[in-house]
Amino acid sequence: MHPDIQTYNANLAPAHQEVCDLLAREIDKGLPQAENKIWHAHPVWFLKGNPIVGYSVQKPGVRLMFWSGADFHEPGLNVVGKKFKDASVFYNNVSEVKKAALRRWLKEAQEIQWDYKNLIQRKGQLEKLK
Repeated sequence: MHPDIQTYNANLAPAHQEVCDLLAREIDKGLPQAENKIWHAHPVWFLKGNPIVGYSVQKPGVRLMFWSGADFHEPGLNVVGKKFKDASVFYNNVSEVKKAALRRWLKEAQEIQWDYKNLIQRKGQLEKLK
């Protein structure tokens, strides 16, 4: 795990820190080839420069977001965005994290990707990578 992500997690309230530590470990295991860093003030994992998954603390809890998650057609992920292909889930306690589902979503994240890396160059138009 990137040291900046460790610092991000360490500065959270205990319940959120526990959830984020678990998510970071599972994401690292599920996406071992991914680069991870703090991006727009939140932990994000990238494959070949394309954002794949990240999390942030918001009022409803820890939001785990998959950039291309709307196309996973997975129960438990709620589509948030209308313009983009993101989907997410909120956690308030580590017991809410279902590791089997998370591992499935991480596998899907490698297989289904929209090209967010080049979104600005294409003036907001998304193209499917896989």
